[in-house]
Amino acid sequence: MAFMLLPAAASGQAPPPSGGASPVDPALQPPGKAKVVDGVAIPPPDAPPEIVAAIGAANAISKKPYRYGGGHALNFADTSAFDCSGAISFALKGAGLLDQPLDSRSFASWGEAGKGRWITVYTNPGHAYVVIAGVRFDTSAGGGSRFRRRAPRVEPGKGPRWRGTRSSAAFTARHPAGF
Repeated sequence: MAFMLLPAAASGQAPPPSGGASPVDPALQPPGKAKVVDGVAIPPPDAPPEIVAAIGAANAISKKPYRYGGGHALNFADTSAFDCSGAISFALKGAGLLDQPLDSRSFASWGEAGKGRWITVYTNPGHAYVVIAGVRFDTSAGGGSRFRRRAPRVEPGKGPRWRGTRSSAAFTARHPAGF
């Protein structure tokens, strides 16, 4: 006598319970995305307090001028101008995720590898930018004409601003633990 094993669905039996989390569990849902209105980012309603604080800190320096080495003073004592990593450092400091400014090379080993759920720092030896709640905060417009077609209302100019998307191909992704 031969026996044939059939999947539970084929045999008319219900599959055993998975014991896993419910697909409607909020921890498994993608996070909300911030909205940018007139150059100011508005955090999504489901954002943790640290993300709201990071967005608030970034908003506070948005449209400040660019200056190489800007934002790297001890304890962030000088907030008159920022470079790329100084702006990221200021936003992360606002969230309580960083104590002192880092340069773009240092961000390559900061935090945990890969994209984060809420915050991802993209870095290489020459530049860095951060994506917070799905929106890029950067001192460089980046992305060329393709960028302008996707995000026509992006603030032109140098210095920290909320900007449209750009390729992350030449960058290493890092994120703070838990975010």
